[in-house]
Amino acid sequence: MRDNDVVARATNALKIQARAPIRLLIRPFQAFAERETSGGILLLLCTMVALVWVNSPYADSYEALWHINLQVGMAGRVFGHDLRFWVNDGLMAIFFFVVGLEIKRELLVGELASPRQAALPVLGALGGVIVPALIYTFLNAGGRGSSGWGIPMATDIAFVIGVMALLGNRVPLGLKVFLTALAIVDDIAAVVVIAIFYTDQIAWTAVGAAVVCLVVLAVANRMGLRHPIPYLLVGVLLWVAVLHSGIHATIAGVLLAMTIPSRTVLDAPGFLRQGRQILAHFEHHANQQKSAMTDEDQQIAVEALEDACEKVQAPLHRLEQGLHPWVTFLIMPLFALANAGVALGAGRMSEPVTLGVALGLLLGKPLGIFAASFLAVRGRVAALPASVTWRHVHGAAWLGGIGFTMSFFIAALAFPHPELLQAAKFGILAGSATAGAVGYLLLLRRRSVG
Repeated sequence: MRDNDVVARATNALKIQARAPIRLLIRPFQAFAERETSGGILLLLCTMVALVWVNSPYADSYEALWHINLQVGMAGRVFGHDLRFWVNDGLMAIFFFVVGLEIKRELLVGELASPRQAALPVLGALGGVIVPALIYTFLNAGGRGSSGWGIPMATDIAFVIGVMALLGNRVPLGLKVFLTALAIVDDIAAVVVIAIFYTDQIAWTAVGAAVVCLVVLAVANRMGLRHPIPYLLVGVLLWVAVLHSGIHATIAGVLLAMTIPSRTVLDAPGFLRQGRQILAHFEHHANQQKSAMTDEDQQIAVEALEDACEKVQAPLHRLEQGLHPWVTFLIMPLFALANAGVALGAGRMSEPVTLGVALGLLLGKPLGIFAASFLAVRGRVAALPASVTWRHVHGAAWLGGIGFTMSFFIAALAFPHPELLQAAKFGILAGSATAGAVGYLLLLRRRSVG
């Protein structure tokens, strides 16, 4: 009877809490944030805002906004750059940091941890990287836009997940896992391409400073330091060093992610044992009708349980989960707003850069992903996931042609000239939108799973 009373009181408290005015106010925003499609929807809205803005009579104000100079002081020095720099080189370093955390997790315990499991997404991703680059190069070899071959290589996982969420149970779980792992491999390829091929000149003193920062971070990891603040502080110094090295500053985010501890202090059995002991201690003192706000023993138990919860989680997992909403709902939408502004002009599709990017995404991606996956399975190097058919893979390969965030990012590195950059952006938008629509329609025709 006592347990029933406790449950009833807790239920009533939750109902009262749910009816609180502030909860009623924020509930729609919470519901939006919890939907899988939310990140893609917000990204699409910011893209549309940028496009409408640039193609309106107020186009000058768009560029004026992103050229506002913003100064930041650090270690006695003042860094002055325009707003677009702080988005593309600053905030996007956090995006790359989260990408790095995802890569590390997948390599340790995810789909890329086992060679057999990793074979299909890895080979599919490589096909989806090589074929678009070849198509682009064929159309732009020897021309002004020859350096843009890396633009159609990437898959935007935020948009892809959004499209798959709209399809519901027409997309089997195995296909979602395959496409997510493929996008992670895509990101690895993009990071390597940026670091090697889009670096003009190396400042070796700054590289040495970056190496020192990485050594400090590695030692901190080895010594068991788990608090994120020291990693953050050294990570800022690492970002500054990489920024001055000639390598793009966002690579610092990936390097920092590789040093974040991935081990847990407590394993599952140890956590269960400690948790039961702590809860038993709390229950014993709670039964004495004392308030948890004033009873020291109950407070000690709560703090001990919080400590146990922290020890059973890896810092890598906590950081990834904590930063993911910021990347999804702030950094990526801001990046889209700052970079998706393209003047839509007649005849632009005939330009070699635009055509190379659009066809690379629209034809190269689906062809490369599907062909490489087919050859891997037929060669018995890999196997299709459970409940996944070749028709599913065909539709997913088209979704792989949605190359938004990373494609825009590489385009900005490849083309400092505004004319070529605008042509590349138009190709990204045209190719991504068409590939996404085709992939959606192909998977929509599939029967629901289960």
